[in-house]
Amino acid sequence: MLVKELIKNIEKWAPPGIAWDKDNIGLLIGDSESKVKNIMLSLEVSLNVVDDAIKKRCNLIITHHPLIFKPLKSISNSETNYEIIKKLIKNQINLYSAHTNLDFVKDGVSFQLAKKLGLNNIKFLKNLTSNQYKVVVFVPEEHIEKVANAMHQAGGGIIGEYSNCSFRLEGIGTFKGSASSNPYIGIKDTLEFVKEVRLEMIVNSFDLNKVLQAMKNSHPYEEVAYDVYRLSNDNVNFGMGAIGQLNNEMTTEEFLSLVKKSLSAKGLRYSIGKNDKIKNVAVCGGSGSELLDEAIRQGADAFITADVNYHKFQDALGNILLIDAGHYETEIPIIDELEKRILNFLNKKKIKVYKFNGSTNPINFFNN
Repeated sequence: MLVKELIKNIEKWAPPGIAWDKDNIGLLIGDSESKVKNIMLSLEVSLNVVDDAIKKRCNLIITHHPLIFKPLKSISNSETNYEIIKKLIKNQINLYSAHTNLDFVKDGVSFQLAKKLGLNNIKFLKNLTSNQYKVVVFVPEEHIEKVANAMHQAGGGIIGEYSNCSFRLEGIGTFKGSASSNPYIGIKDTLEFVKEVRLEMIVNSFDLNKVLQAMKNSHPYEEVAYDVYRLSNDNVNFGMGAIGQLNNEMTTEEFLSLVKKSLSAKGLRYSIGKNDKIKNVAVCGGSGSELLDEAIRQGADAFITADVNYHKFQDALGNILLIDAGHYETEIPIIDELEKRILNFLNKKKIKVYKFNGSTNPINFFNN
Protein backbone atom coordinates (compact mmCIF):
# COMPACT_ATOMS: atom_id res chain seq x y z
CA MET A 1 0.00 0.00 0.00
CA LEU A 2 1.28 3.45 -0.92
CA VAL A 3 1.34 6.39 1.49
CA LYS A 4 -0.99 8.35 -0.80
CA GLU A 5 -3.60 5.57 -0.68
CA LEU A 6 -3.74 5.64 3.11
CA ILE A 7 -3.89 9.44 3.11
CA LYS A 8 -6.76 9.36 0.62
CA ASN A 9 -8.71 7.10 2.96
CA ILE A 10 -8.14 9.35 5.99
CA GLU A 11 -9.16 12.41 3.99
CA LYS A 12 -12.43 10.82 2.89
CA TRP A 13 -13.33 11.08 6.56
CA ALA A 14 -11.53 14.34 7.39
CA PRO A 15 -11.32 16.30 4.10
CA PRO A 16 -8.59 18.95 3.91
CA GLY A 17 -11.15 21.42 2.56
CA ILE A 18 -12.75 21.87 5.99
CA ALA A 19 -9.49 22.79 7.72
CA TRP A 20 -8.77 26.30 8.96
CA ASP A 21 -7.35 28.18 5.98
CA LYS A 22 -4.13 29.08 7.87
CA ASP A 23 -3.52 25.50 8.97
CA ASN A 24 -0.71 23.34 7.62
CA ILE A 25 -1.97 19.80 7.09
CA GLY A 26 -1.21 16.86 4.86
CA LEU A 27 2.07 15.13 4.02
CA LEU A 28 4.64 17.47 5.60
CA ILE A 29 7.73 15.34 5.01
CA GLY A 30 8.23 12.39 2.70
CA ASP A 31 7.17 10.71 -0.53
CA SER A 32 3.50 9.96 -1.20
CA GLU A 33 4.54 7.24 -3.67
CA SER A 34 6.51 5.25 -1.07
CA LYS A 35 5.18 1.96 0.27
CA VAL A 36 3.87 1.88 3.83
CA LYS A 37 5.77 -0.50 6.11
CA ASN A 38 4.48 0.14 9.63
CA ILE A 39 2.64 3.16 11.08
CA MET A 40 3.18 5.18 14.26
CA LEU A 41 0.36 7.33 15.68
CA SER A 42 0.99 10.23 18.04
CA LEU A 43 -0.64 13.50 18.99
CA GLU A 44 2.53 15.25 17.81
CA VAL A 45 6.01 14.26 16.75
CA SER A 46 9.07 14.54 18.98
CA LEU A 47 12.52 12.94 18.91
CA ASN A 48 11.21 10.22 21.22
CA VAL A 49 8.36 9.51 18.78
CA VAL A 50 10.80 9.29 15.86
CA ASP A 51 13.10 6.96 17.84
CA ASP A 52 10.14 4.72 18.69
CA ALA A 53 9.11 4.70 15.01
CA ILE A 54 12.63 3.67 13.99
CA LYS A 55 12.66 0.92 16.63
CA LYS A 56 9.34 -0.45 15.39
CA ARG A 57 10.34 -0.11 11.72
CA CYS A 58 7.67 2.47 10.91
CA ASN A 59 8.13 4.61 7.83
CA LEU A 60 4.95 6.66 8.37
CA ILE A 61 4.10 8.80 11.39
CA ILE A 62 0.60 10.24 11.60
CA THR A 63 -0.02 13.11 14.01
CA HIS A 64 -2.73 15.57 14.90
CA HIS A 65 -0.48 18.57 15.52
CA PRO A 66 1.64 19.63 12.51
CA LEU A 67 5.41 19.69 13.10
CA ILE A 68 5.78 22.47 10.52
CA PHE A 69 3.22 25.20 11.07
CA LYS A 70 4.93 28.37 9.89
CA PRO A 71 7.01 28.51 6.70
CA LEU A 72 10.61 27.43 7.29
CA LYS A 73 13.24 29.98 6.32
CA SER A 74 15.96 27.36 6.47
CA ILE A 75 16.61 23.77 7.52
CA SER A 76 19.59 24.29 9.78
CA ASN A 77 20.48 23.83 13.41
CA SER A 78 19.06 27.30 14.05
CA GLU A 79 15.55 25.92 13.45
CA THR A 80 13.63 24.59 16.48
CA ASN A 81 12.70 21.29 14.84
CA TYR A 82 15.93 20.74 12.94
CA GLU A 83 16.93 17.52 14.75
CA ILE A 84 13.48 15.99 14.25
CA ILE A 85 13.37 16.89 10.55
CA LYS A 86 16.92 15.62 10.01
CA LYS A 87 16.17 12.29 11.67
CA LEU A 88 12.93 11.84 9.73
CA ILE A 89 14.62 12.47 6.39
CA LYS A 90 17.70 10.40 7.25
CA ASN A 91 15.53 7.40 8.13
CA GLN A 92 13.11 7.94 5.20
CA ILE A 93 10.13 8.35 7.52
CA ASN A 94 7.04 10.07 6.11
CA LEU A 95 5.17 12.54 8.33
CA TYR A 96 1.47 13.23 7.81
CA SER A 97 -0.72 15.52 9.93
CA ALA A 98 -4.50 15.94 10.13
CA HIS A 99 -5.14 18.97 12.33
CA THR A 100 -8.22 21.21 12.14
CA ASN A 101 -9.81 18.95 9.53
CA LEU A 102 -9.77 16.31 12.28
CA ASP A 103 -11.21 18.86 14.72
CA PHE A 104 -14.17 19.78 12.50
CA VAL A 105 -15.32 16.34 11.36
CA LYS A 106 -17.96 14.04 12.83
CA ASP A 107 -16.33 11.46 15.12
CA GLY A 108 -13.26 13.69 15.20
CA VAL A 109 -11.40 15.20 18.17
CA SER A 110 -14.36 16.68 20.07
CA PHE A 111 -16.64 13.70 19.42
CA GLN A 112 -14.00 11.34 20.83
CA LEU A 113 -13.63 13.57 23.89
CA ALA A 114 -17.41 13.45 24.37
CA LYS A 115 -17.41 9.65 24.08
CA LYS A 116 -14.53 9.40 26.56
CA LEU A 117 -16.72 11.22 29.06
CA GLY A 118 -19.62 8.86 28.37
CA LEU A 119 -21.92 11.37 26.67
CA ASN A 120 -24.89 10.26 24.58
CA ASN A 121 -26.79 11.87 21.67
CA ILE A 122 -23.62 13.64 20.57
CA LYS A 123 -23.85 16.37 17.94
CA PHE A 124 -21.79 19.37 16.89
CA LEU A 125 -21.84 22.28 19.30
CA LYS A 126 -21.55 24.74 16.40
CA ASN A 127 -21.83 23.77 12.74
CA LEU A 128 -19.56 25.30 10.13
CA THR A 129 -21.34 27.78 7.87
CA SER A 130 -20.97 29.38 4.44
CA ASN A 131 -18.91 26.55 2.95
CA GLN A 132 -21.62 25.01 0.79
CA TYR A 133 -23.16 25.68 -2.61
CA LYS A 134 -26.37 24.67 -4.30
CA VAL A 135 -25.82 23.46 -7.86
CA VAL A 136 -28.78 23.53 -10.23
CA VAL A 137 -28.61 21.97 -13.69
CA PHE A 138 -31.21 21.42 -16.42
CA VAL A 139 -31.11 17.94 -17.94
CA PRO A 140 -33.19 16.21 -20.65
CA GLU A 141 -35.34 13.72 -18.76
CA GLU A 142 -33.85 10.59 -20.34
CA HIS A 143 -30.38 11.55 -19.01
CA ILE A 144 -31.35 12.63 -15.48
CA GLU A 145 -30.11 9.49 -13.69
CA LYS A 146 -26.77 9.49 -15.49
CA VAL A 147 -26.07 13.11 -14.57
CA ALA A 148 -27.37 12.80 -11.01
CA ASN A 149 -25.31 9.68 -10.33
CA ALA A 150 -22.15 11.31 -11.67
CA MET A 151 -22.66 14.35 -9.42
CA HIS A 152 -23.37 12.17 -6.38
CA GLN A 153 -20.25 10.07 -6.98
CA ALA A 154 -18.20 13.27 -7.10
CA GLY A 155 -19.46 14.29 -3.64
CA GLY A 156 -22.71 16.12 -4.30
CA GLY A 157 -25.89 15.71 -2.27
CA ILE A 158 -24.53 14.69 1.16
CA ILE A 159 -26.60 15.94 4.11
CA GLY A 160 -25.61 14.48 7.47
CA GLU A 161 -26.12 10.70 7.42
CA TYR A 162 -27.88 10.86 4.02
CA SER A 163 -26.26 10.66 0.59
CA ASN A 164 -27.67 10.99 -2.95
CA CYS A 165 -29.88 13.89 -1.81
CA SER A 166 -31.39 15.94 -4.64
CA PHE A 167 -34.53 17.75 -5.75
CA ARG A 168 -36.07 17.36 -9.20
CA LEU A 169 -38.72 19.39 -11.01
CA GLU A 170 -39.99 18.75 -14.52
CA GLY A 171 -40.44 21.59 -16.99
CA ILE A 172 -39.84 22.83 -20.52
CA GLY A 173 -36.51 24.19 -21.66
CA THR A 174 -36.07 26.28 -24.79
CA PHE A 175 -33.06 27.03 -26.98
CA LYS A 176 -32.12 28.00 -30.49
CA GLY A 177 -28.70 26.95 -31.73
CA SER A 178 -26.69 29.16 -34.04
CA ALA A 179 -25.52 28.08 -37.48
CA SER A 180 -22.26 26.98 -35.84
CA SER A 181 -23.90 24.91 -33.12
CA ASN A 182 -24.19 21.14 -32.92
CA PRO A 183 -27.31 20.52 -30.78
CA TYR A 184 -27.78 17.12 -29.16
CA ILE A 185 -31.57 17.55 -29.54
CA GLY A 186 -33.27 19.38 -32.40
CA ILE A 187 -32.01 21.34 -35.38
CA LYS A 188 -29.72 24.36 -35.54
CA ASP A 189 -31.33 27.74 -36.32
CA THR A 190 -34.62 26.36 -34.96
CA LEU A 191 -36.35 27.24 -31.68
CA GLU A 192 -36.68 24.00 -29.74
CA PHE A 193 -38.92 23.10 -26.78
CA VAL A 194 -37.57 20.17 -24.75
CA LYS A 195 -38.83 18.32 -21.69
CA GLU A 196 -36.14 18.84 -19.06
CA VAL A 197 -35.66 18.20 -15.35
CA ARG A 198 -34.34 20.83 -12.97
CA LEU A 199 -31.87 18.89 -10.82
CA GLU A 200 -30.44 20.55 -7.71
CA MET A 201 -28.26 19.41 -4.81
CA ILE A 202 -26.06 20.79 -2.05
CA VAL A 203 -22.29 20.56 -2.55
CA ASN A 204 -19.44 21.24 -0.11
CA SER A 205 -17.13 24.01 -1.30
CA PHE A 206 -14.11 21.69 -1.55
CA ASP A 207 -16.09 19.31 -3.80
CA LEU A 208 -17.58 21.98 -6.06
CA ASN A 209 -15.11 21.76 -8.96
CA LYS A 210 -15.26 17.94 -8.99
CA VAL A 211 -19.05 17.95 -9.01
CA LEU A 212 -19.26 20.55 -11.79
CA GLN A 213 -16.78 18.62 -13.91
CA ALA A 214 -18.69 15.36 -13.37
CA MET A 215 -21.91 17.15 -14.30
CA LYS A 216 -20.47 18.50 -17.54
CA ASN A 217 -18.83 15.21 -18.50
CA SER A 218 -22.07 13.26 -18.07
CA HIS A 219 -24.41 15.84 -19.62
CA PRO A 220 -25.35 15.31 -23.30
CA TYR A 221 -25.65 19.00 -24.23
CA GLU A 222 -22.97 20.91 -26.08
CA GLU A 223 -23.58 23.87 -23.75
CA VAL A 224 -24.80 22.96 -20.27
CA ALA A 225 -27.22 25.34 -18.55
CA TYR A 226 -26.53 25.40 -14.80
CA ASP A 227 -26.51 27.72 -11.78
CA VAL A 228 -24.28 27.82 -8.70
CA TYR A 229 -25.61 29.51 -5.54
CA ARG A 230 -23.47 30.22 -2.49
CA LEU A 231 -25.25 29.23 0.74
CA SER A 232 -25.01 30.53 4.29
CA ASN A 233 -26.67 27.42 5.75
CA ASP A 234 -25.29 25.52 8.71
CA ASN A 235 -23.29 22.63 7.31
CA VAL A 236 -24.65 19.61 9.18
CA ASN A 237 -21.69 17.52 8.00
CA PHE A 238 -18.96 19.52 9.78
CA GLY A 239 -18.63 21.68 12.87
CA MET A 240 -16.76 22.71 16.02
CA GLY A 241 -16.99 21.16 19.45
CA ALA A 242 -19.67 18.71 20.55
CA ILE A 243 -22.57 18.53 22.97
CA GLY A 244 -24.38 15.59 24.55
CA GLN A 245 -25.91 14.26 27.74
CA LEU A 246 -24.74 12.13 30.64
CA ASN A 247 -26.65 8.96 31.41
CA ASN A 248 -27.32 10.22 34.92
CA GLU A 249 -27.28 13.66 36.45
CA MET A 250 -24.19 14.39 38.59
CA THR A 251 -23.14 16.92 41.16
CA THR A 252 -20.29 19.27 40.28
CA GLU A 253 -17.87 17.33 42.46
CA GLU A 254 -18.89 14.00 40.93
CA PHE A 255 -18.52 15.39 37.43
CA LEU A 256 -15.10 16.92 38.12
CA SER A 257 -13.98 13.53 39.42
CA LEU A 258 -15.33 11.85 36.27
CA VAL A 259 -13.48 14.27 33.97
CA LYS A 260 -10.19 13.90 35.84
CA LYS A 261 -10.39 10.11 35.89
CA SER A 262 -11.65 9.66 32.31
CA LEU A 263 -8.94 11.87 30.82
CA SER A 264 -6.15 10.80 33.21
CA ALA A 265 -5.67 14.49 33.98
CA LYS A 266 -3.19 15.43 36.69
CA GLY A 267 -5.28 18.45 37.56
CA LEU A 268 -8.26 20.54 36.47
CA ARG A 269 -8.85 24.29 36.44
CA TYR A 270 -12.49 25.30 36.71
CA SER A 271 -15.00 27.98 37.68
CA ILE A 272 -18.36 27.23 39.29
CA GLY A 273 -21.53 27.18 37.20
CA LYS A 274 -25.06 28.29 37.97
CA ASN A 275 -26.17 25.09 39.75
CA ASP A 276 -24.80 21.90 41.21
CA LYS A 277 -26.50 19.55 38.76
CA ILE A 278 -24.65 18.42 35.60
CA LYS A 279 -26.51 16.64 32.80
CA ASN A 280 -25.99 18.50 29.48
CA VAL A 281 -22.31 18.74 28.65
CA ALA A 282 -20.45 20.62 25.91
CA VAL A 283 -16.86 19.89 24.95
CA CYS A 284 -14.17 21.09 22.57
CA GLY A 285 -10.85 19.28 22.35
CA GLY A 286 -7.87 21.65 22.50
CA SER A 287 -8.27 25.42 22.52
CA GLY A 288 -12.03 25.93 22.34
CA SER A 289 -12.90 28.66 24.81
CA GLU A 290 -14.33 30.82 21.98
CA LEU A 291 -17.28 28.40 22.03
CA LEU A 292 -18.18 29.28 25.62
CA ASP A 293 -21.12 31.53 24.66
CA GLU A 294 -22.50 28.84 22.35
CA ALA A 295 -22.30 26.25 25.13
CA ILE A 296 -24.22 28.60 27.43
CA ARG A 297 -26.77 29.41 24.70
CA GLN A 298 -27.49 25.72 24.17
CA GLY A 299 -28.14 25.19 27.87
CA ALA A 300 -25.04 23.13 28.71
CA ASP A 301 -24.43 22.70 32.44
CA ALA A 302 -20.70 22.22 31.88
CA PHE A 303 -18.13 22.97 29.18
CA ILE A 304 -14.80 21.09 28.97
CA THR A 305 -11.98 22.44 26.83
CA ALA A 306 -8.37 23.67 27.26
CA ASP A 307 -6.11 26.75 27.24
CA VAL A 308 -8.74 28.84 29.04
CA ASN A 309 -7.62 32.32 30.11
CA TYR A 310 -8.52 34.15 33.32
CA HIS A 311 -11.18 36.35 31.76
CA LYS A 312 -13.02 33.39 30.20
CA PHE A 313 -13.31 31.88 33.65
CA GLN A 314 -14.78 35.20 34.78
CA ASP A 315 -17.30 35.12 31.92
CA ALA A 316 -18.36 31.59 32.86
CA LEU A 317 -18.66 32.17 36.60
CA GLY A 318 -22.25 31.62 37.71
CA ASN A 319 -23.34 30.71 34.15
CA ILE A 320 -21.74 27.34 33.41
CA LEU A 321 -19.21 24.96 34.95
CA LEU A 322 -16.13 25.74 32.83
CA ILE A 323 -13.33 23.18 33.03
CA ASP A 324 -9.84 23.43 31.57
CA ALA A 325 -8.76 19.78 31.43
CA GLY A 326 -5.58 20.32 29.41
CA HIS A 327 -4.80 20.53 25.70
CA TYR A 328 -3.09 17.15 25.50
CA GLU A 329 -5.67 15.43 27.69
CA THR A 330 -8.68 16.65 25.66
CA GLU A 331 -7.16 15.72 22.28
CA ILE A 332 -5.34 12.44 22.89
CA PRO A 333 -8.57 10.33 22.65
CA ILE A 334 -8.56 10.89 18.88
CA ILE A 335 -5.59 8.52 18.51
CA ASP A 336 -7.75 5.50 19.35
CA GLU A 337 -10.25 6.47 16.64
CA LEU A 338 -7.45 6.95 14.09
CA GLU A 339 -6.08 3.53 14.96
CA LYS A 340 -9.50 1.89 14.57
CA ARG A 341 -10.17 3.47 11.18
CA ILE A 342 -6.70 2.74 9.80
CA LEU A 343 -6.82 -0.91 10.91
CA ASN A 344 -10.24 -1.27 9.29
CA PHE A 345 -8.89 0.18 6.03
CA LEU A 346 -5.77 -2.01 6.11
CA ASN A 347 -8.07 -5.06 6.44
CA LYS A 348 -5.46 -7.43 7.95
CA LYS A 349 -2.65 -6.39 5.61
CA LYS A 350 0.82 -7.08 7.01
CA ILE A 351 1.23 -3.50 8.20
CA LYS A 352 1.38 -2.88 11.94
CA VAL A 353 -0.13 0.21 13.55
CA TYR A 354 1.45 1.44 16.79
CA LYS A 355 0.39 4.16 19.20
CA PHE A 356 3.30 6.02 20.79
CA ASN A 357 3.44 4.55 24.28
CA GLY A 358 5.00 7.60 25.89
CA SER A 359 3.66 11.12 26.34
CA THR A 360 4.41 14.17 24.25
CA ASN A 361 2.69 16.49 26.75
CA PRO A 362 5.13 19.33 27.58
CA ILE A 363 3.18 20.37 30.71
CA ASN A 364 4.07 19.07 34.17
CA PHE A 365 2.48 19.64 37.58
CA PHE A 366 4.37 20.39 40.77
CA ASN A 367 2.47 18.94 43.74
CA ASN A 368 5.11 18.95 46.47
